[in-house]
Amino acid sequence: MEWTACLDEYEKLVFRMNTPRVVIDNAVCSTATLVKVDSARRHGILLEAVQVLTDLNLTIKKAYISSDGRWFMDVFHVTDQNGDKLTDESVIHYIEQSLGTIHFGTSNCSNGLTALELTGTDRLGLLSEVFAVLADLQCNVVESKVWTHNGRIASLIYVKDCDSGCPIEDSQKIDRIEARLRNVLKGDNDIRSAKTSVSMAVTHTERRLHQMMFADRDYDRKPILQHSTDSPVITVQNWAERGYSIVNIQCKDRAKLLFDVVCTLTDMDYVVFHATVKTAGDRGHMEFYIRHTDGTPISSEPERQRVIQCLQAAIQRRASEGVRLELCTEDRPGLLAYVTRTFRENGLNVTRAEISTTKANALNVFYVTDAIGNPADPNTIESVRQKIGLSDLKVKELPLIYHAKGEREEQAVGVGGAVLLSLGSLVRRNLYNLGLIRSHS
Repeated sequence: MEWTACLDEYEKLVFRMNTPRVVIDNAVCSTATLVKVDSARRHGILLEAVQVLTDLNLTIKKAYISSDGRWFMDVFHVTDQNGDKLTDESVIHYIEQSLGTIHFGTSNCSNGLTALELTGTDRLGLLSEVFAVLADLQCNVVESKVWTHNGRIASLIYVKDCDSGCPIEDSQKIDRIEARLRNVLKGDNDIRSAKTSVSMAVTHTERRLHQMMFADRDYDRKPILQHSTDSPVITVQNWAERGYSIVNIQCKDRAKLLFDVVCTLTDMDYVVFHATVKTAGDRGHMEFYIRHTDGTPISSEPERQRVIQCLQAAIQRRASEGVRLELCTEDRPGLLAYVTRTFRENGLNVTRAEISTTKANALNVFYVTDAIGNPADPNTIESVRQKIGLSDLKVKELPLIYHAKGEREEQAVGVGGAVLLSLGSLVRRNLYNLGLIRSHS
């Protein structure tokens, strides 16, 4: 009996050691909510913690990461998109629950959609051709994200069959989809590097986009046009006495910056042992103490340069160039093909896109420039809006994340309706879309 009791206590001890301890504190700091995570250390756990926070569109103003032996301790200073502390109990509970289970990892399973992965050479009108092919093959685009960088494009598109509303599992149809999309991506001059693949597994979309562009070696290519003079300043040096490589990054602050950096370091098989993240105004400063997964620091000059190149690319992929256009309208077959064709016919190039559907509505965001990457002519933008619908397609400013509270913009909900959403409802909508809470409507 005593031996059984000892086993029970041992099992409880092992469970406590391997279950992250999460504390959310609104009392310590007057300007941010503190999220503290203590856990047994394993590769990738920092990325999963940051991912939980950034998937809720929270802003990480400061972070302190430390690994003592096999133990891992994080402190994040977070706010909502308006710069306020977190007060919504459902959001706080979700963070506690999600961070408390990150040690056990996540499983890849079907979400009832078919995932299409595309990489190739970016060009004017490419997206319109992709969406036209999908419409012709009776594929309904439910969600999609598109990134472009250094003349390359990566896109993850989630589709289902238009007629059945089910995932596309017919092997012959999948082969047709892949073949036609590959021909579109190849165009006249991308015979070798254009790639397409089809999967039924659910992955984290933004992490997968980083992996796709990394595999495509976008970091090793020169930009067609260099508009911004505010490039990230990155240095890497070794601390021989302690066996660390120290990565310092200074750049313009923006949403999900920490996620993009940690994602890249993790996928390059580096482990972050200590880190400090600070933001001041519109600037971000990050310092990471890293080693390879085998415990060794960066060992050569070519490797050091490669780390710098890859981190610069990771930061710049999401740096939005162009005018932000938001489309909110009733979803219908061929909508994306029509909208992106209108962009192409008016000489607008899509540099980044986020496609989503909620019930019967399409909620899409496009960043557009002119055909060669320069700022789009306002008259062209207005002409496109008139063709698509002035009430459906609106010009939006970039979100304010730099700790200054501005006026809250109205965001349309439903077709033609105008409802002012609080941040709490925005975050709850994110949870609902992730299938983590139920709608009360």
